[in-house]
Amino acid sequence: MAVLLALLSSVLWGSADFLGGTVSRRRLAAVVVGLSQAAGLLTILVVALALGSFGDPTGYLPWAVASGLAGMVGLVCFYAALAAGTMGVVSPIAALGVVVPVVVGLARGERPAALQLVGIAVAIVGVVLASGPELQGRAGARPLVLAAVAALGFGLALLFIAEGSRSSTIMTLVTMRATSVSVLTVALLVALTRGTSGSVLAIGRADLALVAVVGVGDLLANLAFGAASRRDDVSVVSVLGSLYPVMTVLLARFLHGERLGRAQTWGVVGALAGVVLIATG
Repeated sequence: MAVLLALLSSVLWGSADFLGGTVSRRRLAAVVVGLSQAAGLLTILVVALALGSFGDPTGYLPWAVASGLAGMVGLVCFYAALAAGTMGVVSPIAALGVVVPVVVGLARGERPAALQLVGIAVAIVGVVLASGPELQGRAGARPLVLAAVAALGFGLALLFIAEGSRSSTIMTLVTMRATSVSVLTVALLVALTRGTSGSVLAIGRADLALVAVVGVGDLLANLAFGAASRRDDVSVVSVLGSLYPVMTVLLARFLHGERLGRAQTWGVVGALAGVVLIATG
């Protein structure tokens, strides 16, 4: 069950990232992230109220706040990178953030089966191969730097979600979203007071609907990952949950017509092979 939940989180994250990156090509990345996080916050508040989760033990609080901050920085940098670079390359670079929870999990004494360790290594090598062609791309270094910062933010967010979910998965996500929405709202208000045109922050009705889908998809992915982290080692489910670039790459290929180089193709194959090894291990 943990494997399926982690893979589901990858599918949802990958689809949300594709939509978020697409909208960020037309709108300011911070606005896209802020509105998508707000949509996720409204959704999870309804869920928390329905389940009576506000009475859960509060051990999740520091982890949830830290996850909200790390995830917010990661998403803003990631969407900006997607808007400036090639989706099929930027996304795999950002996925390397999985190294953070894997290393922490192993350092804490988690001991996945030998076949799972091989699968973890193969999957990580796969995303590295998929990221290679951009090093000589026309977009320059900016998308790479943004994607690298996003990787660190995502890696820390995965680790903090897993920690907070030990107390309450639902309340971890409520606090995460509340933190990110609050910070982004303040940042956007500051931008307005400093003379930023309101038209830059505006968003059309069609894009607003897409952003709402992004926010709900990202929320559901976090829920699936939080549930998976309570059922298996963080070092294992983090790798499975971080394979979302495969979905982003495929959507970009078929809907945006982005072409993959040979290294990228082998990288996607490697990532999928890693999933099989982890699942069978």
